[in-house]
Amino acid sequence: MLMKSAINTLDSTAIARKEIIDVTFDFTMDCVPNYWDGFWERGDGLGVGAYDPDEKSPTLKRYHQLLWSKTLPNGEFFELTQSGSDYLRWRDMRFGSDFILSSFRYKKNKDVIRKVSNYRALIEDFLHKAYTIGGMVIFPKHTNSMNVCRGRNNYICDRWDLSLECIRRFYNGEDSPLASFMEQDRNFYSLFNDFKGYIDFFYLQDCVTEDYKRVNFWLGDGSFSYKPLPKNPEEYNTWISSALDFVKKRNARIKESVALYR
Repeated sequence: MLMKSAINTLDSTAIARKEIIDVTFDFTMDCVPNYWDGFWERGDGLGVGAYDPDEKSPTLKRYHQLLWSKTLPNGEFFELTQSGSDYLRWRDMRFGSDFILSSFRYKKNKDVIRKVSNYRALIEDFLHKAYTIGGMVIFPKHTNSMNVCRGRNNYICDRWDLSLECIRRFYNGEDSPLASFMEQDRNFYSLFNDFKGYIDFFYLQDCVTEDYKRVNFWLGDGSFSYKPLPKNPEEYNTWISSALDFVKKRNARIKESVALYR
């Protein structure tokens, strides 16, 4: 049975979720200085924000704290706190925010990007929509974390669908390019009991099949046998549209969940 203080915490967090979380809020808009200042002058014309909303958006941090402070699949209450220099903390675990919808604005991908029609308008629209809470998640934060290494690995290239496949395999005891890095955070993943628990907790159901047995890949087959960047403008546009479809659906799930709190 929950103690009275724990019940009060649950009630206050639920009320705050309902009153504050706006799934349409664009986290690029409350960074100081402005995220968009000089955007197209950086990154060799590919577009780079002045500051990272994962670090500089106070609204995003508050949303993370409110949204994920809830009962875990293992029955414990995941009460996230803001503590000193840490982004968020729970017990002895430190967490950082991550934007999970990469648009591959890399110099190594420039030859593909430069062939994309209306690229600047496409990217501005993508970032305004994707930098909502539906495009964000939290991960354990430390040296060589899974979240850091998924961006460095040539078989992942920061792709969310492939990162989630690594998480699925981890729960099933299968190998993946990120298995050794995830092992460092076994205590974190155990909080969700299994892959379904992780998916449901973070409202990621639209990334997997109905039976939770397979990840829906936005490009390719998820075999980790080749560099998975878009190879042409058609694949690039497929990726962008798939990512935006996902964030729209996830925002709807989050909005519906928040509305249930009374």
